[in-house]
Amino acid sequence: MPTTRPRILDPHAVPVVGTDAHLPAVDPARLTPEALRQRFGLPASWQAEIPGDTELMAPELMPASVLVPLVQRPEGLRVLLTRRTDHLRDHAGQISFPGGRAEQEDADAAATALREAEEEVGLPRDAIDIIGHLPHYTTVTRYRVTPVVALVHPPFTLQLDSFEVAEAFEVPLDYLMTPAHHRRHAFELQGQRRQFLSMPWQGIDAQGAPREYFIWGATAAMLRNLYGFLRS
Repeated sequence: MPTTRPRILDPHAVPVVGTDAHLPAVDPARLTPEALRQRFGLPASWQAEIPGDTELMAPELMPASVLVPLVQRPEGLRVLLTRRTDHLRDHAGQISFPGGRAEQEDADAAATALREAEEEVGLPRDAIDIIGHLPHYTTVTRYRVTPVVALVHPPFTLQLDSFEVAEAFEVPLDYLMTPAHHRRHAFELQGQRRQFLSMPWQGIDAQGAPREYFIWGATAAMLRNLYGFLRS
């Protein structure tokens, strides 16, 4: 059996070795609903920068989907994210997209993403307009994840699954599509150099208090792939 990479338990403790400030931000003109629809309607003539744990064999991976919800606000598109509860076995306390493993009743990856978003945060399906997919991302927890990108039309009222989701919040898309905010962490493990991205966001929590949302791992990698797709 192939081995999986050990999980990073405290990403905050992994040193930051730099940012990607040398890379240009996505042009704001490309971050409108109309421009995104147009881009996803074109052939994907690019390769994902971060495909995930590619040493894992496809037959051993479980299919899953996440919804990448781009909420249409007057000030611009914002990405809806969740903070997982601390008691979960996988990804406890981490920042994630709504999503999860595929079920037999799901017709396709988009159906999985819609169902999971409705179950986790109560996002109504009639508020969601799917515009495309990003390449699969494989995780150390043995999932083959399809990111399903969608525009979300307010108004809507979220209803969080308190067992899985501690909080839902929004981050400006233009912030996440600016590589100056992409920090690179690197360390040595079992004789191999490993690295990951983080995109910390200083926001306001549900109680109105300042809070750092530490976006990293698979979520940050998929956002970085979205950046590459929109820049291509």
